[in-house]
Amino acid sequence: MPESLRSALIQALSYGRRYARALTGSQPRGDLLVAESLRTLTTSRPTDDLPSLCRLYQAISRHFATQPENDGPEHGLSIVQRQLLLLTTLEEVSLDMAARILGLSPQEASEDLETAHAYLKTGIQTSVLIIEDEPIIAMDIEDLVLQCGHKIAGVAHTQTDAIRLAQETRPGLILADINLGAGGDGMRAVAEITKSHSAPVIYVTAYPERLLTGETSEPSFVITKPFEPLTLAVATYQAVSNWAVAHSTGAVS
Repeated sequence: MPESLRSALIQALSYGRRYARALTGSQPRGDLLVAESLRTLTTSRPTDDLPSLCRLYQAISRHFATQPENDGPEHGLSIVQRQLLLLTTLEEVSLDMAARILGLSPQEASEDLETAHAYLKTGIQTSVLIIEDEPIIAMDIEDLVLQCGHKIAGVAHTQTDAIRLAQETRPGLILADINLGAGGDGMRAVAEITKSHSAPVIYVTAYPERLLTGETSEPSFVITKPFEPLTLAVATYQAVSNWAVAHSTGAVS
């Protein structure tokens, strides 16, 4: 493999990990998916002129679609529709490029994405615990959560408050900032909460690449500040639906 391609893929890794983890709902499964995809890319010649990151998205999408446990629609959306949602919102890929990545015509991609957006408006809704130390940012996030049709279980500004509110409200989803300043650490708060309460978690950070190295225990769902309501809606759908499937089948990792 040319050194230039190797360097480009290394730079793309953190974003490929975020996409794969969001697809699978799991850090271990997502990172394994990335590893399999990289092996394919390093042993085959490019058949198109896609940028390196988009080639990685393409390989991840293809490997994910061929796994038997992912065959067929799940919770109302097909694999392709879920991939389109994640590519265009979480990864901020244009619709035309997402169509190329997934081997769709622009019209097919547009129709599938429109169907997926319509489903999200009537899809999964839950109660959300927000963990954010900045009051103004917390209010903005609270507004976005409500726009997505969810209920607010509580808003915590410190690690201690987050643990207390989770015990009191038993939220269906936790939306947590990483750095709580003097109030502690969002990941530590979640680690304590999940000892006694099971719920999917979405982490919010301005620096997602710092959490996606594959070297330690890391989040399965990460969205980047600032984010739009649709991005939150898509991340929530993936987090809650993957969580439900994993717990119904016992495949929790």
